[in-house]
Amino acid sequence: MDYADRGKLGIVYGDVTLGVRGEDFHLIFSYQTGGLESMVKHGKEWLYRTPKPTFWRATTDNDRGNGFPFRAGMWMTADMFQKCVDIQVRIDGTKIEKPSAPVNNKYSDKETAERVEVIFTYETLTVPSTQVKVSYLVFADGNVRVRAHYYGKEGMPELPAFGMRFVMPTKADGFVYEGLSGETYPDRKAGGIHGIYEVEGLPVTPYLVPQECGNKVGVRYARLVDAKGRGMMFEGDELSFSALPYTPHELENAAHVYELPQVHHTIVRVALAQMGVGGDDSWGSLVHPEYHIDVTKPLKFTFRFKGI
Repeated sequence: MDYADRGKLGIVYGDVTLGVRGEDFHLIFSYQTGGLESMVKHGKEWLYRTPKPTFWRATTDNDRGNGFPFRAGMWMTADMFQKCVDIQVRIDGTKIEKPSAPVNNKYSDKETAERVEVIFTYETLTVPSTQVKVSYLVFADGNVRVRAHYYGKEGMPELPAFGMRFVMPTKADGFVYEGLSGETYPDRKAGGIHGIYEVEGLPVTPYLVPQECGNKVGVRYARLVDAKGRGMMFEGDELSFSALPYTPHELENAAHVYELPQVHHTIVRVALAQMGVGGDDSWGSLVHPEYHIDVTKPLKFTFRFKGI
């Protein structure tokens, strides 16, 4: 059935998953893993792990010099381990009872809708704890709108970053993005020139000690592709974006470049913000207050992605 021609999405109400399909794509949301478990486009899987909120960046020389890991280390654990505490499903804007077994038995195999929204709420492994809500709104043309909402709280340590992390099953051949040139951060962007840039491969800055690198600010879109020109597109308004072959934790765990693992995946971070990198006087100075993220206030951002 050609759902896209009718402006409809096909819905499969599984026991522990919700399937959403359209013309040449399908998505699977998992109640067990707490997120989007699969995204297939052109018959190819583009997700290796369930996307989750991300709070950590690999520490820099400056971070280590000023003791940042000791002040904010709980965010690294919160980045690795998150508990999904609530799941809501909305069909064409109407909230329905969570359609897991046995509730799902009332649905047929011919269910359709114009829009499907799945909302996941996560609890952070911090002291004190707070919550992050992530909404996926799926449209019949294959676009998925993501809204992420961090609930601010007093008493939290410095927050390195707030965004979403996607892990693609293979290494991308490169990416094209619109944003500032070069490697840029909130306090290191004066030399960046806005434009459209093509990056070959997934370059990792060859620092003596592996650390945070490759970030782009002011990004409006980024397109990652394989050798056949297929992949994923991310779009938003002034995003912070990076595409690397390693997770922040893999970079954090390596004291030398040769200790980094063999490349298997593409790690994409789409973020609202990342704190500055500092380093005004050698490496050990504190990041200026205006380049910190205020953890006491709510943080919200929206972006879109789709398979291409």
